[in-house]
Amino acid sequence: MSRWIEPVTLEGEHVRLVPLTREHEPALTAAASDGELWKLWYTFVPSPDKTRGYIETALDMRERLGALPFAVIDAKTGDVVGSTRYFNVDEANRRLEIGHTWYARRVQKTALNSEAKLLLLTHAFEKLDAIAVEFRTHFMNHASRTAIARLGAKQDGILRNHQVGRDGVLRDTVVFSIIQSEWPAVRANLTYRLDR
Repeated sequence: MSRWIEPVTLEGEHVRLVPLTREHEPALTAAASDGELWKLWYTFVPSPDKTRGYIETALDMRERLGALPFAVIDAKTGDVVGSTRYFNVDEANRRLEIGHTWYARRVQKTALNSEAKLLLLTHAFEKLDAIAVEFRTHFMNHASRTAIARLGAKQDGILRNHQVGRDGVLRDTVVFSIIQSEWPAVRANLTYRLDR
């Protein structure tokens, strides 16, 4: 079956994004353990006992919904340091979301994240011919909101009481997007930041 988003490996100087497989389970468990990321209440990173289920859910989204989950690999060390994915795929309208992104604490706020976003956005706009790419985050995840805005994404709005969290707390979701006409400026900004 042909899909809009086919499996692809995206490579840069700092990061390599490879399609997620079950074989990544031990490395993803280790990456999430760097900082005990599963303890963050406003985001979902799998705890060691839930990594297998996290991967199975991501692969199910691939089969049923056309998503493409990636393992994030530090190009310098070869270590798996997190995960990200294309999802909420709307092929008819050439829209997708980049999300489910998390990184081991040791690589947070490094060039790795900027380059990963540059690779994902370049593929989305220049290979898939997407007309819009969305990002969504919990209202309380201020670090994520700042990082998304720093990419050059514009805030579209806030979906209030959008989801029920794993602890039963209602989540307000902040929606951002980059549209096709904004991509050249966003690309220039990300490239400039990486060059610095």
